[in-house]
Amino acid sequence: MSSDLQLSLFDNNQSATFQTDSIPANAKIPIPPGTYQNMEQIGEHCNRCYRCELGNTRTHAVIGRGNPQASILIVGEAPGQNEDETGLPFVGRSGQLLDKILESVGLSAETDVFIANVIKCRPPNNRPPTAKEIEACKPYLLEQIRILDPKIILLTGATALKGLLSDKRPISKIRGQWIEWENRLCMPIFHPSYLLRNPSREPETPKWYMWQDMQAIKAKLDELK
Repeated sequence: MSSDLQLSLFDNNQSATFQTDSIPANAKIPIPPGTYQNMEQIGEHCNRCYRCELGNTRTHAVIGRGNPQASILIVGEAPGQNEDETGLPFVGRSGQLLDKILESVGLSAETDVFIANVIKCRPPNNRPPTAKEIEACKPYLLEQIRILDPKIILLTGATALKGLLSDKRPISKIRGQWIEWENRLCMPIFHPSYLLRNPSREPETPKWYMWQDMQAIKAKLDELK
């Protein structure tokens, strides 16, 4: 028996490859740490993923934008219509505001952060993602976090907070607080869409609190550097 044949009989990589190829088809197939080496591989799977029913209605899966070497990861809720059409997160009015918020403390959306979502496909009519959809997609986000290795994770809104940390507390109660998770610093912040609905800049309004939070985030980033 040749050595090549022996290897083919006893090499476990064949079954591992089969399981990996099955990931986009079945939410019961786990996504263990180290499955992906880069964002492109995650994107390839997400764009043919049917681990939940959102795969039936998406135009593009939305993987992320920004700098993969950045120290800050911003996690949003789910793609909207603009994101579904472009394949990029936070590109509508909320995204434009997010970019301005970052700029207000000297951060660039292109170089200083990477932006992703809890789920990668748009829910119909922009409804909130279900617990089942979040659970099916969460392993992709965990792989993104492993690859990006950010020092700081910003969770925009209650869905991002609950989706990653399983924390059901309202954002208004814990925004601006540092939460340690997996040896990383996480901070819940208001979602930009919420700020668009609450445009006042008076003290103790959502926009005022966001300014306080962003200054704390920038100071922590400078400290970690």
